[in-house]
Amino acid sequence: MSVESVSASVSAQGFARESRAVLDRITGSEAVQESVTRAAGLIADCIRADGVIQAFGTGHSQALVLELAGRAGGLVPTNRLSMADLVLYGGDDPSALDDPLLERKPGIAGRLYELAEPHPSDLFVIISNSGVNNVIVEMALRAKERGHKILAITSLTHTRTVPAGHTSGKKLADIADVVLDNEAPTGDALLELPGGGAVCALSTLTGVMLVQMAVAETAAALIKSGERPPVYVSANVPGGFEGNLGLERHYGGRIRRPAS
Repeated sequence: MSVESVSASVSAQGFARESRAVLDRITGSEAVQESVTRAAGLIADCIRADGVIQAFGTGHSQALVLELAGRAGGLVPTNRLSMADLVLYGGDDPSALDDPLLERKPGIAGRLYELAEPHPSDLFVIISNSGVNNVIVEMALRAKERGHKILAITSLTHTRTVPAGHTSGKKLADIADVVLDNEAPTGDALLELPGGGAVCALSTLTGVMLVQMAVAETAAALIKSGERPPVYVSANVPGGFEGNLGLERHYGGRIRRPAS
């Protein structure tokens, strides 16, 4: 590809065009729809068993955790797991979060798991573009060891082209019961730059689509079986905040909603 053609694609419209093509591929794929249906089955089974969806990711994958846990139009029995839990609930000094390599240290996921005190019926949704960092794989292994089902959102392209970061040699996609592939390229950035490199990350955009497709399919499954989906109303409409608190009370403190 010539420098001129590469340069022409690096633009607002270039990103819109290329990202729409990936979104169209995801939403039009029978294989993806099958995976979304299976993901929705895990979520619906968790809700029916009075479980909570435990959502975990680090770095920018936290954007998708927030997309799933505690937002208007989303499912109520969702809990956000975060590295900040080490400070908020584990008593660590805030300076612990200054370590840029914290997510690669062994033992962190085990502590986060214990601080969450998950019930056996809880489902773990673990989000990582590469699917190889130690804390991500460690969390998946701990959840699997304790008998939880695991839904992963990851880039299969990326994870297949990088080495495992955990001593087990496993990656997130190897451990999950269902994998939703965000179809982001290796390194996440979509538009090639002249002279090498790329710009404009894709995984959040496609990940949001997959999350909301799974939520919609879960709601459809619950409605089909005569159940009302437990869904948040915006706290910024009259009665929304109070109504949401009533729905959360059913889970007896298992759902944490710290300030973001």
